[in-house]
Amino acid sequence: MLAIDNNTSLIITMDQPKIERLLRLMQYLIGNTSYTLDELGKKLDLSRRTMFRYIDTFKSVGFSVPRISEGVYKLVIDDSSKLDISKIVYFTEEEAYVVNNLIDSLDNTNAMKQGLKQKLAAVYDSTSIGNYVGNKENSASIGSLAKAIKNKWTVILKDYSSSHSGMTKDYTVEPFKFNMNYVDFWAYDINDGKNKRFKIARIGHVDCLESSHWKNESFHHYDHMDVFGIHGNDSFHAKIKLSFIAKNLLIEEHPMAADGLSENGSDSWIWEGDVYGIEGIGRFVLGLPKEVVVLEGDKLLSYLQDSARYIIEKVVNGSGLTR
Repeated sequence: MLAIDNNTSLIITMDQPKIERLLRLMQYLIGNTSYTLDELGKKLDLSRRTMFRYIDTFKSVGFSVPRISEGVYKLVIDDSSKLDISKIVYFTEEEAYVVNNLIDSLDNTNAMKQGLKQKLAAVYDSTSIGNYVGNKENSASIGSLAKAIKNKWTVILKDYSSSHSGMTKDYTVEPFKFNMNYVDFWAYDINDGKNKRFKIARIGHVDCLESSHWKNESFHHYDHMDVFGIHGNDSFHAKIKLSFIAKNLLIEEHPMAADGLSENGSDSWIWEGDVYGIEGIGRFVLGLPKEVVVLEGDKLLSYLQDSARYIIEKVVNGSGLTR
């Protein structure tokens, strides 16, 4: 639960399973499908009494949670808000910090964690919660970029450290999409006329050109990203069988891969899906040669065979890795 101490600051006293259930309850109450409290109780393994406590918690921090029919409650937008989702709840700076810490307390392998942060940042842009999303050293850049994306402003990435040139330079870009985890983002480089990915940690600071709006939106394009973090447009299908150890490591290292997992008997699992590059899934399989079997994917098999030959030639036979 959320408690208030003598200094009126909010204190988080929930353990992780309770936090996860609270956040899942929030998702159900916001979703398009309406469930009764009894149905939600079965889905979340919660008693009606506990759900009412959680609903009271939502109300206490500013959410509107009306009963819309017998046993059915929803987080809704008031008609007078003109569908402005940011008016569902207002967070002060202190409350934003607490809510973000609540989400931060989820394990990093929880796929819900970054999704919640992205949704909150999308609502609040560079204010309140938006200021706390991601690495705090990069929060100012994230906030400025989020505001620029919403308002379709051009920005200057000042003192950006390029890994290709080994130098810092300024880039004038039209930022249009954050990637998962707010590690990088997509922007249209006006000088080069290309869509590029930029690392947030490499930015000195962001100057928003509020009087300069996008002029190249029709050219904005980003590559898709697979569950192993590889971007691309041309995909290929892969299917692998994993041991218990490999399955756990897959979820820990690549949480989004959980959707492609299925049980295969009592002691093995199958992961199946499309990937946009060989490097991500290839590195994962190479690191667990005794725990993973490739069932489908000729491109993946060729990559593994080439890598195995290279390892034998350069490492096992003692010639050493090339520099």
